[in-house]
Amino acid sequence: MVPEFPNLQNPTMTATTDIVTFLDELLEPSTWDDYGPNGLQVPGAAETWRVATGVSAQLELFRRAAEAGADLLLTHHGLFWDFHPRALSPQMKARLEALFGAGIALAAYHLPLDAHPEVGNNALICQALGFERAEPFGKARDRSVGFVGRSAEGIGAAELVARCGKVFGQEPLVFDAGPEVVHSIGVVSGAGASSVSEAAAAGLDAFLTGEPAEHVMADAREAGVHFIAAGHYATETLGIRRVGELVAERFGVEHVFIDVPNPV
Repeated sequence: MVPEFPNLQNPTMTATTDIVTFLDELLEPSTWDDYGPNGLQVPGAAETWRVATGVSAQLELFRRAAEAGADLLLTHHGLFWDFHPRALSPQMKARLEALFGAGIALAAYHLPLDAHPEVGNNALICQALGFERAEPFGKARDRSVGFVGRSAEGIGAAELVARCGKVFGQEPLVFDAGPEVVHSIGVVSGAGASSVSEAAAAGLDAFLTGEPAEHVMADAREAGVHFIAAGHYATETLGIRRVGELVAERFGVEHVFIDVPNPV
């Protein structure tokens, strides 16, 4: 199904390099030691009037972006990772053929998008759940990618879980070992389960991430911290969608977020 688009009467044709340069300046990927390259990964259309966004670079997303007539695709998880083999696999060949065949340029922003204090996943999660974004939290490659969220009046633990269900569109996995009212929460989207120990050491009431790990049930219970795993994919939809909206606002291009749900 082709997604619906914003009703822009006069969408603007913009140089693709101008959009990528704007995002590079906003997110500063060159300052990050990441698990793969950030920024433009696959060249495509020289000019863009329709931008698509999605969480993870994969064949289904590429095909749907092509059906939608996208010139530029922005993702959080890109095509290339340090842990992948350098030789092109048949799977990677098919992915690249889909992009080349449709003339779609691909740019990806990983840790820089998690950590950005305004358009990043973790800042937006704090806001969506009703917390004030506070100090940086949660290390990845020796640099904080998450934030502590704080609420002076507090949010009931049951209400917090209910809000997570609404924000992320699925019921989270919860180990409810913390206080009845939550005043502080550590937030690290995606695969941040190891930061539960940082949340405990900081005396936080709760910790939210995407994926769980076997050890977190005992860690959370013994530390008296609520542990919430709301989905790796689900917790990382907010940032890339906001980036697409920002690009549309700044350059007058069309934007569509393409949802390819993943229960993990």
